[in-house]
Parts: sequence; C-alpha cells; structure tokens
Amino acid sequence: MKQNLKNEYLSIPNLMGYFRILLIPLYLYLYICAKSYRLAIFIMLLSFLTDFLDGKIARRFDMVTEFGKILDPVADKLTQGALALGFALRYPAVVILLLVFLIKELCMAVLGIYMMKRGYRMDGAQKHGKLCTAVLDFTMLLLLVFPDTSYFTVNLLSALAIFVMLFSLVKYLRMYWTAYRNLNNYNSEKNNTKAKKLWKMLLAVILLTLLYASAVILPYTRQPTVSEETVQSFQASDFYSESDGVERAKVISDNGEALAERVRLISQAKEEIILSTFDFDADSSGKILLSALLDAADRGVRVNILIDGLAYTTGIQGNPWFLALTETDNVNLRVYNPINLLKPWTLMGRLHDKYLIADSTAYILGGRNSYDYFLGDQEGYKNYDWDVLVSTKNSPGSGSIVQLQTYFHSIWELPDCRTAGKQRLFKNHPAVQECRQELRNLYQQTQSGHKDWFAPLDILTATVPARSIRLVSNPIHVRAKEPVVFYTITELMKNADESVIFHTPYIICNDWMTERLKEVCTHVPRVQMMTNSIANNGNPFGAMDYRENKARLLDTGLQIMEYDGGISYHGKCFAIDSRISAIGSFNWDMRSAYLDTELMLIIDSEELNRQLRKEMHKYEKDALKVKDADSYELADGQSPQLMASQKKFSIDMIRRWAYWARFLM
Repeated sequence: MKQNLKNEYLSIPNLMGYFRILLIPLYLYLYICAKSYRLAIFIMLLSFLTDFLDGKIARRFDMVTEFGKILDPVADKLTQGALALGFALRYPAVVILLLVFLIKELCMAVLGIYMMKRGYRMDGAQKHGKLCTAVLDFTMLLLLVFPDTSYFTVNLLSALAIFVMLFSLVKYLRMYWTAYRNLNNYNSEKNNTKAKKLWKMLLAVILLTLLYASAVILPYTRQPTVSEETVQSFQASDFYSESDGVERAKVISDNGEALAERVRLISQAKEEIILSTFDFDADSSGKILLSALLDAADRGVRVNILIDGLAYTTGIQGNPWFLALTETDNVNLRVYNPINLLKPWTLMGRLHDKYLIADSTAYILGGRNSYDYFLGDQEGYKNYDWDVLVSTKNSPGSGSIVQLQTYFHSIWELPDCRTAGKQRLFKNHPAVQECRQELRNLYQQTQSGHKDWFAPLDILTATVPARSIRLVSNPIHVRAKEPVVFYTITELMKNADESVIFHTPYIICNDWMTERLKEVCTHVPRVQMMTNSIANNGNPFGAMDYRENKARLLDTGLQIMEYDGGISYHGKCFAIDSRISAIGSFNWDMRSAYLDTELMLIIDSEELNRQLRKEMHKYEKDALKVKDADSYELADGQSPQLMASQKKFSIDMIRRWAYWARFLM
C-alpha cells in the first residue's frame, strides 16, 4: 500500500511537478520585488525544462499516474498565472489578460468538476485549447526574454492572447453544453477539414480582405477641389500689416533649445497648458516633458493633451509613463480619430498638428513631434526641424494665440475625438505609481541640472516684433479634406515680388499641385526648394516619388537643392521676399494637402524673416544644387551620398508595387 502511494504521489515526474510549483514564489519575488529579471528568466527557464522532462521521464519509465495527469496541468496553469501576474504588475494591458485568464480557468475548473461528477471525461485537450496554450506561452515567453518590449507590442500580444482565450472558452462551453444535453451519446462531432471547405474559407478571407482594403482606401481617392468660398476669402493683404502688432516671435531651429523652451513654458504656466502633437514617446526628452506636465498638474494647472489616434494606439495606450500623467487630477487626454477597425473608412484621417500653449501668453508651433528625434541634445539619431515661439505677454489673450486656442477647442469638441487615459483600473497600478514617482524625481533633477530652462525668458531681447501673425489650417474632419493650406500658401507665394524659398522633407504632388507650383514659378523670378536627396530621405515612399518625378518638378521652373547631410531633414518652412515667413507642419505631399489636419503660421516680420533665412542657409550652403534630373552643380569637395543597396531595393519595390498609393503617403 505504501509502495503504491509512493509510486502514485512521489514518483520522479510528480516530484518535478512539485518542484515547478515551489519555483513560482521564488520567480515572483525575483521579478516583482527584486526586479532581477535575469535571475527570474533563469528560474522560469528551469521550470520550462522541468516541465519538458517530467513528461518524457513518465512515458519512458512507465511512471504515468492519474495524480500526475492532474498535477502537471495544475502546475502549468499556476506557472502561467504567475507569469501573467508578474507581467500585469509591469504592463497595465496585461491586467486584462490576467483577468480573462483567471475567468477562463475558473470556468473550466468548475465545469470540469461538475461534468466529471456526471460521469463525463474529456478526451484530452482540444485543438483550440492547445492553440490557446501555445499563444499564451508564446506571449509570456516573449515578455520574459525581452523585458524591454514596447508597450505597443505588449498591447498587441495581450489582445491576441485574450482573443484566443475567449475563443477557446466559447468552444469549450459549447462542447460542455452538447455533452450535458446528451451525456450518453456524446460525440465531439468535429468535422474533418475538407479541401473544399478550406478553399471556400480562403476565398472568403481574400474577398473580405479586398473589401476591407477598399473601405480603407476608396473614401480618400476623391481629392476635393478648392471651394469658391476659400478662393473668395483669400486676400494677400490680410497677411501683411504696416505697423507692429501685440505679438513677438523667434525661430527655434535647435533641438536642444526646442526642449528647453517647452519646459520653460510649462514650468511658468499658471492656469492652463494645451499640448497638441502627432506623436509622443516616453524616451529621454518625452519623459522630461511628461515630468514637467505632471508638475504643472500637481500645481493645479489644467493640462489638456490632444494626440492623434495612431500615435495613441502604437505608443501611449497602456503605457504606464503616460498613465502616470493622465491618471492625475487636472489632466485630460483626448484622442483624435482613435483607431477603430470597425470603421475602416476613417483610418487615413490623421492629426498632424504640433503646438504647445501656456495660459494665454505664449505658444510654440512647428513641425516637431514630442520625442528624442526632434527634442533635446542627447546622443543618437536626430531629425532637423523648426518651431516658432510666439509671445503675447504684454497683451495676453489677443493676437494669433486666440486663433490657435479657437482652433484647438474646435478639434477638442469634435465627435471624432474621444477622452482616454482615465482608466480607474490602472490608477493605483504599481507600475503607474512607480513611473509617477520617477517623473517627479526626474523633474527635480531637471530643475537642478538645467536651471536656465526655468528662468523667465527676456521677451524683449529674445524675440523680435511681428506686424502680423496668422494661422492657416486644413479642415478638421477625418474625411478627405479641401486643400486649404496648400492653396493658401501657393496663392500667397504667387504674390511675391522677388523670391520664394521653401523647405520640405519630401514632395509628392498630383497634377493640380504641380500646376500650382508651375504658376508660382511663372509669377515669381526665383522659386527655390530644398528637400532631402533620395539617399538622405528618411521616408522611402517620399524618396521613391521624388526619384520618379524629379524631372517633372524641374519642368515647372523650380530651382531644387537637395539636403544630403546624412541626417533626414524634417523642416517645413518658407520665406517670401524679405517680410513673410512661415513655419508649421505642412509637408508638400498629398497626405498633408488632402488627408491630415495641418497648421502653418504665417508671420509678417522683416526681422524674423532675416532670422529664418539665416537658419535656412545653414542647411542650404551644404546642399547639392540640382542641374537636371541626373546631375548636380557640385562645389569643391562636394559629392553625393551613396544610396545603400537595401534602400535602393526597397524604393524599387515600392515603385513596382505601391506607386498607385502615393496619394496616401
């Protein structure tokens, strides 16, 4: 009798099962408390190895027991639960996965025990159950081995695992219901997969995919024309004034200064901060911005953040660094056109605006997103871009800041925007609380390490007077848009007396846009553009289109310079004669013209124009002067950057297979 009990409960495979269960609290301590991820990985890999070996040993040495058949899956589920618990305390999105896992396993346990008492025995795990286990194990393994996985990837993996678990649970519930109705004649009646059925399913999938893609793309193929109202309302004289206005401005061309001025505005705000951005990341500069916004909220300042739905889905949703801010009092986050796969006809409409408003006294507007590529002087890859700082300190609540505030509120109140970030489930999440404390510590470090960022700006010496500042914007709905910004800036350019110089990262024009550019070149003696060379362009689609249409652009009369400095140039600005300057988010492509919300700030100021032209020239002096579609006028020491073979291959593939989609890029 003792020998039988020993064989049943104390066999080597069962001892290995006990060992796996004992490893669970050690793993949780190392992962959650000690944050010793490498040791935690080692412990879990040891558990996986033990799981692999106990089955082999049981079958090889005839040690399979009824108790072992129960112990092994129990150890599996406890291990999965421990992994999910650890990850849930680090990644907010996994909290939902953990809850679904617990509900599923609880349902399975209760139903299994009940059906066993009724005499029903399930014939092993079902295929969908094995798939569920495989997906869950794969998700857990990835999060375990790669602890720095992005929050977007965590969200995707969690969503996939949750879907598969729910699918498996539904299948098991149906199976148990069938067995309950006919216990004596239970038959899983799983039809063998037939080729005809598979073929029909494949055709259905292909058809649905094509229909879905059509629903995404077709609504944007019709590019609206300029309305008579827009044509009649344009007056070039509206952008000029003969006396100084109430506002002063300065150009911000340096990434380090761009971060410093944002922190300065936020730190000195007393009532309200408005931040609108296309993209926001919790990297070095992003965390500094988050810490400044958190400190402002702690001081009682209202913080309103508006962000594009694509950026929210890919980098912010479920990210504890952002939850640390949005779960704080006085902070509100609204998402423009959140990604909704059930509304594919809205997926292409994006918010591309970038600006920061402090109270009613100052704002920064330009083309910079809120992360390291555009802000700060840290090491690593950079994009060159532009901002303009506008101050109305001596006359708050007047001038162009009123236009910008009105524009912001018109988007904020759109039905296409949704409030996000207020998720009570995550308010007291350990990772969120930890990130909040780290942000507060970071703000103190920034204050002590960069005291000059927090000193009041001497407006009179740091800025220059502006006669007129006007905001130009596209329509704000998510559908295909009237090209208001493109029409306005080209119409303004046509009124130039001597010269128009504009910078754009890439240029993708349809026939109408090309004709408009030709009209500008016909009216103005000198029209010059600087864009990235094909090799230097960070956008493969933009590089491809420029290569294909370079000769066509030259035929308009445009003088082209190519920035070829090894770092992708992202600036969006132009200068007209010696008075008008403009900085904003508008790229010279069809997406900016017809699909995105866009802003350009048009400023009448000779001093600011000189300031902008001086900064623009720093890039232009090293740019390649295009002679024709195939050659350059090279200065001494100049030689075009060689294009990597991998980039050339990608451009060729885009040209071959996706040139038709140029209006979306």
